[in-house]
Parts: sequence; C-alpha cells; structure tokens
Amino acid sequence: MNAADLRLPVDVPSTALFTDRYELTMLQAALRSGTADRRSVFEVFTRRLPEGRRYGVVAGTGRVLDAVENFRFDSGVLDFLAAQRIVDEPTLAWLADYRFRGDIWGYPEGEVYFPGSPILRVEGTFAEAVLLETVILSILNHDSAVAAAASRMAVAAGDRPLIEMGARRTHELAAVAAARAAYVGGFTSTSDLAAGFRYSIPTVGTSAHAFTLLHDSERDAFTAQVDSLGGGTTLLVDTYDVTEAVRTAVEIAGPELGAVRIDSGDLLLLAHRVRQQLDDLGATKTKIVVTSDLDEYAIASLAAAPVDAYGVGTQLVTGSGHPTCSMVYKLVARADEAGPDAPLRPVAKKSMGGKTSLGGRKWAARRPDAAGVAEAEVVGTGPVPPELADHQLITELVRGGEVVAREPLDAVRDRHAAARAGLPLSATQLSRGEPVLPTEYL
Repeated sequence: MNAADLRLPVDVPSTALFTDRYELTMLQAALRSGTADRRSVFEVFTRRLPEGRRYGVVAGTGRVLDAVENFRFDSGVLDFLAAQRIVDEPTLAWLADYRFRGDIWGYPEGEVYFPGSPILRVEGTFAEAVLLETVILSILNHDSAVAAAASRMAVAAGDRPLIEMGARRTHELAAVAAARAAYVGGFTSTSDLAAGFRYSIPTVGTSAHAFTLLHDSERDAFTAQVDSLGGGTTLLVDTYDVTEAVRTAVEIAGPELGAVRIDSGDLLLLAHRVRQQLDDLGATKTKIVVTSDLDEYAIASLAAAPVDAYGVGTQLVTGSGHPTCSMVYKLVARADEAGPDAPLRPVAKKSMGGKTSLGGRKWAARRPDAAGVAEAEVVGTGPVPPELADHQLITELVRGGEVVAREPLDAVRDRHAAARAGLPLSATQLSRGEPVLPTEYL
C-alpha cells in the first residue's frame, strides 16, 4: 500500500519542497538555456562506508517511491515559490505540470552495498531528475544509517528479539522512518504507534517508571497493571529495589508473569540475579527484557546473560554514531540534445580531495566464490560479463513514472537477512575493519 493512501496526520500534501533551493534555480537556468530536456542519468552512491563499518544496508527505497509519487507542485507550493521570488513565471508554469515520467533502477531494498555501489539510478530529462536529488538523499541517507545500525545490533543479539524504542530521541517524523528502517535491519517490533499503523510493524509497550511513581506503592502499581493487561504483561522492576520488585511481581501475577524489564544498573549482573530469583520463585518461563542506552557493543556484552529481549532507542535512531551514510546524487551521463533516444555520453566531476566520480551508466553484480560466498562487488559501464549475468543487483523500480516494484516490508526484511548471510563471515564482526568486499570496476 502507498503510505500516502492512508492519509495519516503525519503526511504532508506534497514532497516537492523537501528540496534545496538550488535544485529550482538550476531548473530555471536550464529551461532558459534549452538544456532542461536533455536525457540524463543520475546515480546515488557513497565513496566510502562510515569508519569501521564492513557493509552498508539499503533502506528507505519504499519511502523514496512514495516521495516520487507525491512530488507535486500544488497551488500552495507554487504560491510560496512566487511570493519568495525563488523562480520566475515560466519556471512556475513548468512546475505546475511536473510529474516524474522517467525510470528509476536500483538495489532492491534490504540489499547490502559497498563503496561505489550504484544504489539508485534515476533516468529522465535533466529537469525532472535533478529536482529529486535532495528528497532521495534525505531518505536514503537517514534510513540506511539506521538500518545499518539495526543490522549490527541484530547480529549481536542473535536469536533474541529487538524492540525499537527511539521515538522520543529524534524528530517525530524521523521516528516513524527509523522504526521502519530498524525493522528492515532485523528488529522485531517498535514502541511507535504511527510506525505500526503506517507500516504494520508489530508494536509493544506496557508502562514507564511514572506509572509506578503514580501509585502509593509498587505493589499497587503492579496490581493495577496486571488487572488491566493480564498476567502476561511486562512489569518494570527497577524503580526502587529490584529484588523486592521481582518478588512482588511474581506474587501478584503468579509464575505465569510474562516478563520483567530492567532499565538501569549493571545489566549483566542484574540479569543473572533476576533470572535466578525468578526461577527460585517458580517463574521459570518469565522473560527478562533489558533497556537503558544499549548499542551493538552493549548487546554483544550481554550475549552470555540470561536476557530474552533488548529494547534500543537513542543509539539506534542516530545510526549508532553514524547518522548518515554520506550518499551523493551525481550526474553520470547525459545527451547532447533532447529526445528519449538521444545517445548518452559519460560525464564526471574531476576535483581534488577525493570527490571524484566515475562517469557512465552503470550495472552492478556481486561475484560469488566457489562456495557461493560473495567475494567482490563488481561495477561496470560496458557489457555485463556472461559469468556475472545471473548475479546482477540492480532492479527496475519505476517505469515511465509508474512504480513497478512496491513490496511488503516483511519481504524487504527477509531480503536483508539473506543478503547479510551471503557475505563472508567477517562481515558480522563488530570490531572496526574495512569493507568486507572490495569494489572492482570494469
């Protein structure tokens, strides 16, 4: 389902102003010079992974498709552009009829990527394609950063479920996108109801310390929660004394208590003590959920602890130290004249400081070794070698302005798990290292 069809309050009527001013001033100048209709190819890629990361995760593609469909200059937007004198009247008239009618290709959402991978390719006239730069980068840079952090946390957690709890640590709209990206990366649920409503991600949540403090005693708080939500609920046991809280929780809910949550203190020590206490009280099936500023390293340190699930907030929604992927959107080929069949010529920026790019419309493939494990990311501009024909990564997403590849989020999540599993085992190491696959250019 197109998220825009849900008519959520967090939707905006148009994504057209999710852009930088210079996209429109370039458009105006290109219209005046007669170059706006030249066939053009833009590509999204990153020159490097965040320091120490071994792979990246493509996330946000589905949101990009929604954004492209909703990129419309309605009357309110046009009035703003006119009042601010951002573009001239001929450009306003052109924008009034804007619809992206080109093609978009890219890595399917959930795939992994490496430096130089042509993650997304946008083809159309210069005018229609250049306008999409900012919104595409905004979505992909944010969502891919969160998904990469989530993937690392999922590796550290193993088979234990992960709960996304970062809504209060970021912008309210970014929180919804972060929950979606976390689900792609391997999280199993979210506390954010907007994300659950929009994307059908399972939601969880019971109570905070405020609920315990509201009541005259911890016993009163636990009784009220169990009476309301049943014995399978999760009781927060670290408001006062953990040992006493666990004892009280089992007395009230019985040995079938669903779970207890620990949100502070030495989580490793407390998890062992609480597990022993629960078992001694006969609550052998009661689970232990830990929260409290976790990241992938903290999760890994708890691997030997009797923990059943992790709740992660701040570090997840901020990309665990890397809140962006530094993706760029570059013109790599263009025609000398207008027309859909005009031949393309490669173009590329040449500059100092490592900001060069490789011209030409690209394909990408992941070459496996004899055991079927990926050994290289191969990117080229010429014919695809026959031995790589069945290992190509780029798929069609938009054809003639129409989305052709929208898919369920669970399929994206499964794709990421499979893509990560196809990498060398060292990809899952949390220690700092170089990209697990080299990028080869043909």
